[in-house]
Amino acid sequence: MEVLELNLLGVIVATVIGMALGALWYSPLLFGNQWMQSINKTPETLGSPTGPMIGSVIASLLTALGVALLFSFVGVDDLSTGIKIGLILGLFIIFPALLSDNLFCGWGSPLLLIQSGYRALSVLLMSMALVLFN
Repeated sequence: MEVLELNLLGVIVATVIGMALGALWYSPLLFGNQWMQSINKTPETLGSPTGPMIGSVIASLLTALGVALLFSFVGVDDLSTGIKIGLILGLFIIFPALLSDNLFCGWGSPLLLIQSGYRALSVLLMSMALVLFN
């Protein structure tokens, strides 16, 4: 199903991938404990996850849409190019933006690496999915 030259299946798959990666990334299996320590929270002080989860779904969808639009504009149709653009977005757009925030807010290196690592890997995987499900 194509709308405005975007593959809706690819966008949906990319959105789900972003959410699934976030669930794993911020779980105790990977970086959940370090992330909570970095933001000085405990499971008890995090509060209800409902609002943040809704926001995360919207953020993941917007990211998938943004990458899909970019791919449509520049004509990305092969996995190699999708991976290269995903890496460029992660390393040269996402990481520097979070680095700047981190430097001004004083969050520390662990939080920077956790947050930017998730975002960069997420956009890379989304990029791959958008090509594979096109």
